[in-house]
Amino acid sequence: MPRRDHTTLPILAVIAAIGVLTLMDAFMKSAALAVGAYSALLLRAPIGFGMAAPAWLMAGGRWPAWPVLRIHLIRGVVVSAMAFLFFFSLTRLPMAQALGISFIAPLIALFLAGILLGERVGSRAVIGALLALGGVGVILAGKIWRESMGDGAALGIAAVLGSAVLYAWNLVLQRQQALVAKPLEVATFQNGITFLVLAGFAPLFAQMPEGGEWLDIGASALLSVSGALLFTWGYARAETQQLAPLEYTGFLWAALFGWLFFREPVTEATIAGTVLIVAGCWTATRGAAAEPEQVAA
Repeated sequence: MPRRDHTTLPILAVIAAIGVLTLMDAFMKSAALAVGAYSALLLRAPIGFGMAAPAWLMAGGRWPAWPVLRIHLIRGVVVSAMAFLFFFSLTRLPMAQALGISFIAPLIALFLAGILLGERVGSRAVIGALLALGGVGVILAGKIWRESMGDGAALGIAAVLGSAVLYAWNLVLQRQQALVAKPLEVATFQNGITFLVLAGFAPLFAQMPEGGEWLDIGASALLSVSGALLFTWGYARAETQQLAPLEYTGFLWAALFGWLFFREPVTEATIAGTVLIVAGCWTATRGAAAEPEQVAA
């Protein structure tokens, strides 16, 4: 008889990871506004490495074989460029708007998963992604059309679009990486490779933060490692097409943190968009989870 995937825990883990990383974005925006996106990202990487590497070694971590190391290297480079572009966009755009624009990534990732991983993209997964993307459109229409985005908005939009394309590739690489490496190994190599990629530019762009910025960078490093562990655990247990649409819940987390920390109001457009986002995620994940696995002959 066909066996069904049990995806509830991976789905919950990925939703939690997105929430943790959305909170991390808030700390990184604060640091990036003070010392620049490059310096904030450069300094966060070794702190995250220092948190993850000892735990990985104590858990019996060993140097990976070349095929696994190759995936670590590729994803490390992709993540470095992706993160820099996104954090730079946060210095030019409001956080919710940048997150909203970036939500094209899961839709791209669905099709990249089919091309690169051979995953079959179910029709309900596509419908769910389109529903969620429509919800993002409603939210952005309510925000961007009624608010001034300030100077540098066009550059910020270009940066976040570039980051979204890289993030879609990152989601596929994340699935490949999660199948061959444990979460602590992923967090260790991601932070280490990010630092090595960025360090060469330090003489030109690095700025040293003051006391307050160090707290923001340290908090973001802890949240980044925690989010990476949750993401890797979830992506090792469910397919990309099941989990990628959950990225849209990032806007829900952003709205929650905005209300809790800054008392930002939730508009009618945000509520309407949220309904579509939740409906899209539910449709995509329920549809993918309901498809039985093929039994090997």
